[in-house]
Amino acid sequence: MTSRIDPLTLEVVELIGTIVARYHEEYEEAAAKHALTGAQARVLGLLSRAPTPMRRLAQQLKCEPSNVTGIVDRLEARGLAERRLDPADRRVKLAAATEAGRETSAQLRGSLGFAREPLAELSDEERTVLRDLLKRVLGDVP
Repeated sequence: MTSRIDPLTLEVVELIGTIVARYHEEYEEAAAKHALTGAQARVLGLLSRAPTPMRRLAQQLKCEPSNVTGIVDRLEARGLAERRLDPADRRVKLAAATEAGRETSAQLRGSLGFAREPLAELSDEERTVLRDLLKRVLGDVP
């Protein structure tokens, strides 16, 4: 497959970059309102989905495991996360959100208004097309 570098493609790439930057800016602001760094909020969000091995968290965040250890330490000190042994392999430590951590994560996600209103103005069909195109760009759809 050949790469197309044309003005329209460049404009789309720039728009995606702008969306990502604005999302990260709002995410950092929302995290700060909960006295969290952006990295802490991201880890808490992942842990709110399911208990996760520390090594997998590092892979998902594309950082060193020692960074994740420090982040989980700080979340644990605030009562937002805990460590537990993996019942399937007791050599593996899982990090998990506590109830307070899941509540904080849900509040944080709920406070992110960026794109919610503009997306709500699109019809169901338009949002479906947008979703499917984004999945295709990401390689999630054949």
